Amino acid sequence: MNGQTNVLDENVNAGLTAFVDAATNTFKEDLTAIVLFGSGAEGNLRPSSDVNVIVVLQKFDKAKADQMREPLRLAETAIKLRPMFLLAHEVEPASQAFAVKFADIKRRRKLLFGKDPFVGLSFSREDSIFRLKQTLLNLILRLRESYISRGLREEQLVANIAEAAGPIRSCAATLLELEGLSAPSPREALQQVSSSMPGAEKLNQLISEARRTRTLEPGVASPTLFHLIELTQRMWERAKSLK
Repeated sequence: MNGQTNVLDENVNAGLTAFVDAATNTFKEDLTAIVLFGSGAEGNLRPSSDVNVIVVLQKFDKAKADQMREPLRLAETAIKLRPMFLLAHEVEPASQAFAVKFADIKRRRKLLFGKDPFVGLSFSREDSIFRLKQTLLNLILRLRESYISRGLREEQLVANIAEAAGPIRSCAATLLELEGLSAPSPREALQQVSSSMPGAEKLNQLISEARRTRTLEPGVASPTLFHLIELTQRMWERAKSLK
């Protein structure tokens, strides 16, 4: 496996190796690259984490795609693999359409096979600002709906907090970059962005706890989600002021 990282646990490493081997044997010359991104690329996977990869292909052949069903099913079951299948000529337009997500991929990635498709890839400031505002507003709307519709089901609220943590942290990192600042990681970017908000330190602790354990003490999930909505709104207001 090209660029294999030694900080992943043995089970994830084995699962990734099996998937990469299956993909290279199946897609053959159609396979351009396989890129691990997110917390797995940082070596920071938790038991609840997905293992995210991008599979870059020259073409999406039906027969070959059909052959990958079983290897993918095994990898999904064994290590929670979540693949994105992208054609090589789609990398640039996808990065423009999903600038926040792909900016995070550029920050946190490891090449598992082939030639890195993200070397030299750039994002226009205009696209980045537009997608950042769009992503933050979408998060606000989804979190509000969750707060009301799942307010009596604390385990679901905790799941919503955990699922929102990654996108909000990525948005924080992008926001800082657009403001000419930076942070070592998306997690620290959110801490920096939220530092002026009352109770920010506790909120960030609870976000991390929800993401790590998928549980919070009784009565904590609802106010945490509400404060997360407030934080996301503040980030959106900052994004709106960017030029």
